[in-house]
Amino acid sequence: MTVDPWSFGEEPLDETRELAAVLRDLMGIAIALEQPNDALRDLIDELRRAQERLAALGPKDLQPRIGTASDGDQRVYLDHSRDVGDYNACFPVYEMQAHDDRAAGRVTFPVVYEGPPGIVHGGFLALFFDCALTQLNCDMGLAGKTRSLSVRYRRPAPILTELEFVGERTVAAGAIVATGELRLDGTVLCAAEMHAAVGDRGALPAVSPRRPA
Repeated sequence: MTVDPWSFGEEPLDETRELAAVLRDLMGIAIALEQPNDALRDLIDELRRAQERLAALGPKDLQPRIGTASDGDQRVYLDHSRDVGDYNACFPVYEMQAHDDRAAGRVTFPVVYEGPPGIVHGGFLALFFDCALTQLNCDMGLAGKTRSLSVRYRRPAPILTELEFVGERTVAAGAIVATGELRLDGTVLCAAEMHAAVGDRGALPAVSPRRPA
C-alpha cells in the first residue's frame, strides 16, 4: 500500500540544520566547563553580534505566516511533522523508520537534556515521545492534534547512551492511539501513550511558501 506522508510547512534551510547541531554541541561543552574563560566570553560577544545582524534580516513579526496571515509579513512556518531536532536545538535528535503502523529507531540524549546526574530529564523524554509518535502518524499519512500524552517512567534513562525506540499505532472511531517504549538492552525505561484526533488535510490553513531572496 502506498502511503502519502503528512506534512505541513516549509523545509528548514540547510544552514539552520547545521546551526542547530552546532548550538546543541556548544551548549553541552559550555555546561561541562569548570571555570570562566576568555574563549567562552569571546563566543558570547560574537554570538550577540551575529544575533543583531540576523535579526535585521528577518521579519519583525514572529507569528507564523499561515491562514489569514499567509500573505502578511510574519515568519515562514517550518514543518513540524518530523525531525524537528534537525533544525531546532531545543528538540532531541533521533533516527526512526516507520511502516505498517509501526516504528523503530534510536536516540542518544546529550548532556543538554540532563536532569538528575547522568539521567535524561523527564520532560525531554515526554517531548521525545510526542515528536516520535507524531512522526509515526505523519509517516503513515494520517495525523492530527494531540489530545493527550501520558508517560510512565519505569527506570532512569541515561544520557550519552544509545537507546532503542519502538512504537505502534491504531486508528478507530475518529481517533489515533499511538504507543511507544524506550529500551536499553531490552529493558523498558519508559513508555508513552498518545491520543490524537484524525485530522482533515482539506481543512488545514494555507501556508505561505518560502519567499524568494
